[in-house]
Amino acid sequence: MTRKTFSAQRGLWVFLAAFALHIGACTTSELSNTETDKIDRQALVTRHSVKLNSADTLASLSVGNGEFAFTVDVSGLQSFPEYYERGVALGTQSQWGWHVIPTDQHYRVEETYRYDTSCTGNIIAHPVQHNGGREQRAADWLRTNPHRLHLGVVGLQLLKENGEVASVHDLQNINQELNMWTGEIKSRYEVEGVPVTVELFGHQDQDQVAARISSPLIEQNRLKVTLKFPYGSGCHVCPGYDWSQPDAHSTRLTNTGENKAQLERKLDTTLYYTHIQWGRGGQLIEKAKHSFELTPASSEGTFEFSVLFDKEAAKSKMADFSATQSNSQKRWEEFWTEGGVVDFSGSTDPRAHELERRVVLSQYLTRINCAGSLPPQETGLTFNSWYGKFHVEMHWWHGVHFALWDRLPLLEKSLPWYFKSLEKAKAVAKMQGFSGARWQKMTDPYGDESPSSVAPYLVWQQPHILYFTELIYRQHPTAETLEKYKELVFETADFMASFPQYNPQTGYYHLCAPVKPAQELWPSNETLDPPFELAYWHFGLNMAQQWRARLGMQPNEKWQEVLDKLAPLPVVDGVLFPTAAHPDAYTNPEYMRDHPIVLGTFGMLPHYDQIDTAVMKATHHKVLERWDWESTWGWDYPMMAMNAARLHMPEKAVDALFMNLQKNTYLPNGHNYQDKRLRIYLPGNGGLLTAVGMMAAGWDGAPDLHAPGFPKDGSWKVRWEGLHKMP
Repeated sequence: MTRKTFSAQRGLWVFLAAFALHIGACTTSELSNTETDKIDRQALVTRHSVKLNSADTLASLSVGNGEFAFTVDVSGLQSFPEYYERGVALGTQSQWGWHVIPTDQHYRVEETYRYDTSCTGNIIAHPVQHNGGREQRAADWLRTNPHRLHLGVVGLQLLKENGEVASVHDLQNINQELNMWTGEIKSRYEVEGVPVTVELFGHQDQDQVAARISSPLIEQNRLKVTLKFPYGSGCHVCPGYDWSQPDAHSTRLTNTGENKAQLERKLDTTLYYTHIQWGRGGQLIEKAKHSFELTPASSEGTFEFSVLFDKEAAKSKMADFSATQSNSQKRWEEFWTEGGVVDFSGSTDPRAHELERRVVLSQYLTRINCAGSLPPQETGLTFNSWYGKFHVEMHWWHGVHFALWDRLPLLEKSLPWYFKSLEKAKAVAKMQGFSGARWQKMTDPYGDESPSSVAPYLVWQQPHILYFTELIYRQHPTAETLEKYKELVFETADFMASFPQYNPQTGYYHLCAPVKPAQELWPSNETLDPPFELAYWHFGLNMAQQWRARLGMQPNEKWQEVLDKLAPLPVVDGVLFPTAAHPDAYTNPEYMRDHPIVLGTFGMLPHYDQIDTAVMKATHHKVLERWDWESTWGWDYPMMAMNAARLHMPEKAVDALFMNLQKNTYLPNGHNYQDKRLRIYLPGNGGLLTAVGMMAAGWDGAPDLHAPGFPKDGSWKVRWEGLHKMP
């Protein structure tokens, strides 16, 4: 096999100048639809309202605000959590609600270190999982703690005429609807012919829900609101509650008043409060340990109540149902009218309506789950995955679309975490012998790295903050932006310049062992120059140099040396390879699994003269032909679509978004389903929005066409407003 390479050293990084020009071109014309007819946004959103007529465990619905989410079953509240456990579980989660299971073992992350020999002979420590002994116990505890809390289950107890508690199967004539324009979940059904209506809203400025219940069951003393509080659960993927340890935590009624009460929740070192407010005549009683019942007055046919979760005891801002309803309606209308929008009505392609549905629902779900003060976990605020921790390499997929869809503040809300975690990131880099800050992969609100056989070796999260800050600068090219983020930019780039290792025999700096690429199947000690990471390194260091230039600073000499001598991307026989260490990659089925991130080299990143498009087109076809698609993940399909769009293959781009695979399933509630373990996967939703936004509004260097990523055969009518070009 003849090895051919092409270098990304020269004109490739000419894109700095082009990139700067494109920043100036980010005017209102970019934010406007080139077809003049105005989009009826309310009609667009409401035609995709979720409507359910049965109890579907994979179709639970949520309200929330990015800091807090509350997921309900077909009853309109969380009445049947056990029934939904193995579907889309009924979570009550927040960005601040975390718990640590106590231990007297004084575990330290240093106990989990494995000492790896680098490609240059240096010894580098990584926190990993172990197979036995105290090291394994330490790693397991550190992975599990802290974990995200389920704050409490708020449901209904519905009684049948004979006094038995109704089950989910006793609900008849179900009619449940999520109205995304107002943020309302309205649930209507019957119990033995008696109608029940539950109207639910989530407050958009505090961690609160409010409901109005209308039913003759109230007058018959057959309906009560229940509040139950669990212990924290250290499970990997689960709802996040543990009912088996009632003596390990406390729930105390600490304050009562007219139609209101406060419950103090204490779980080891975690303390928070549940505030409850209800309409006239109701009564709250403690039914059992951690279990309370709120009984409406039987003289009323309608009952309203609010529940607020908070770290603080004193609450003067508790909102009643009417105020919560008004708040939700106002803020959701603002969301839908002020951000970007894409309308496919009028298209003749039979897939257009389904794509529009996925896009609308993905905007709603990412607003609820991914627009908070922390990078999101992969299942958002719905239920726990990886113990509720978040994966920083996924932040790109969770967050980039907010900037492209003109909702940049929703991305910026999570960026303070990088400042808070900076010192720990710098400490990791220093401990390993590098400069700057090495960003964590699987982590928590405090920036602690979780032991893992994969996570500590990944590096593709490293340039993400540079990509984010560049998106910010494109929309706000000010001295204030430069000053605000320069520390993150410079510390990130310092690590990126110190991480590649120089080989005097080749004359290049290499990304080499121990390193694991985004296609995680490659052993960390056998990986050499993975192309996506190399390209991202070029992008990131160039952006850092550009940041210095904007601040009137001279280029950093070390950064430039690495840029000038960074290894070329591995190309064999005209095809881009996943790693230079395995020229047999495309002939061995074992290597054709997991993320086809080789396509992200072109699809996700801005390029000008860096990559020969003929090479990328050949790579695209090779991947499509050889890959084990059952092993892929939800964001792989939008990544493939973006690659196809940049290669001027719009038909292939749309086909990628509709690959007929289980992990490309979008449930009735809009969630991207993966498998029985991981029933929702928000990086898929975020990736879909990124790809569709890019295909509609274009990208730097895109052809001067309307919606350049969509076919031009007349089958797609694409109208859009309020989008930004992708870099």
